[in-house]
Amino acid sequence: MKTRTLGSSGLTVSALGLGCMGMSFSYGPPRDRGEMIALLRAAVERGVTFFDTAEVYGPYTNEDLLGEALEPFRGRVVIATKFGFDLEPGKDPRGMKGTVGLDSRPEHIRLVAEASLKRLRLERIDLFYQHRVDPEVPIEDVAGAVKELIAAGKVRHFGLSEAGVDTIRRAHAVQPVTALQSEYSLWTRGPEAQVLPLLEQLGIGFVPYSPLGRGFLTGAMDAGTRFAEGDFRATLPRFTPGALAANQSLVHLLAEIGGRLRATPAQVALAWLLAQKPWIVPIPGTTNQARLEENLGAADLELTAEDLAAIGDRLALTEVQGERYPEKLERLTGR
Repeated sequence: MKTRTLGSSGLTVSALGLGCMGMSFSYGPPRDRGEMIALLRAAVERGVTFFDTAEVYGPYTNEDLLGEALEPFRGRVVIATKFGFDLEPGKDPRGMKGTVGLDSRPEHIRLVAEASLKRLRLERIDLFYQHRVDPEVPIEDVAGAVKELIAAGKVRHFGLSEAGVDTIRRAHAVQPVTALQSEYSLWTRGPEAQVLPLLEQLGIGFVPYSPLGRGFLTGAMDAGTRFAEGDFRATLPRFTPGALAANQSLVHLLAEIGGRLRATPAQVALAWLLAQKPWIVPIPGTTNQARLEENLGAADLELTAEDLAAIGDRLALTEVQGERYPEKLERLTGR
């Protein structure tokens, strides 16, 4: 597996990481624990060194899963986790029910770090993201709290998730930000206008989540797709039958290019992301061994300048239908 360095931080990871949320959370019932442990360990053996989780995934169970699965590989892998949600009983952090609770108070950050270390069976968190910007807590206080954790040897690197350019600048001035994690793919290109140029200027790496459009860009969905109970995608405007039908032209484009390169649509979508910047590290998620192998194959797929130009030309003529989040969740991004 090829490696990449996240910005100027010196944090080197596999060119493709593994997003682990779906093993425990959001995409229907949690998967079999033994099978997921086997999948995580298979990913390590295939060269994956970058794993993404969060306390909110479960909540808590995903961190616990990674702690057990990756303990034998301590020192060989980089584990990223996140803080910033209030997980009091009765609150749904996904915003599917009730009120989204945010909590990035410094005292809460310290408590989350200690709890995450125990679940992950680590002495130090490799990359600690603020999961969503908390408007009630100055970002300087958040960055300062993580800076103290770094000084104490509890955290190695600081990250932000779905933050806007002003927040990134202010946080970086207090504690250098190693990576920003935000949604980015062929059908979610919002970071290109302002965020990516700022990251390049400041030497911050970029970690796209949902790089396969929550599964849409694999070509496995159409207007007739129905989601299992508890699958988060059923609440998203972009996954209504009408939007799924209207957006098929993107998948057709990927299939067309993949046919020439003997690659799948998913592999082309991931290779496109890798071609954008050398400090971009996508984290596709999967609960399936065959999909893992398919995704990792994208690291060796080289798109030519002609391929990239063809994709760019088609994208310029393509208007993606459907917002990526309901309004109440979209308000938590870009702040």
